[in-house]
Amino acid sequence: MKKVWKYIVIGFLFGLLVLIRAFEYQLFYDPFLDFFKYDYFQGTIPEYETWSLFWNHVFRYGLNMLVSLAIIYVAFENTSVVKFSVGLYLVAFLILSSLYFYLIKHDLAEDYLLTFYVRRFLIQPLFVLILLPAFYYQRKIKHEEF
Repeated sequence: MKKVWKYIVIGFLFGLLVLIRAFEYQLFYDPFLDFFKYDYFQGTIPEYETWSLFWNHVFRYGLNMLVSLAIIYVAFENTSVVKFSVGLYLVAFLILSSLYFYLIKHDLAEDYLLTFYVRRFLIQPLFVLILLPAFYYQRKIKHEEF
């Protein structure tokens, strides 16, 4: 793919990630959006439906993951990089969602910052911001060895 088209497609995909964030109130059930934005110091923990919250996090994480994997594929055009990323995303989701739901059930009132940051990794596409430079650096090092 030509570099210009590659940059255009990557820009479009990042735009999709921005749209997912911009329409989060309309697309996803998450009573903790306002809690962590405004009320976490004095507010009470909002009522929530565990399974509905879980499936909405699965949906949001999945959307972010698919768009992020598309960005990684367009950037590197390497299926082994995408396969590694899929594995990382799935393992991260299992660990983070388990930890998140444990924290909101047990320790949210006492340790809201840990819950806030775990939740950020679940609902925001932060892994693509970590993986892109890491894969770029790996590719650069690999080419310098020869």
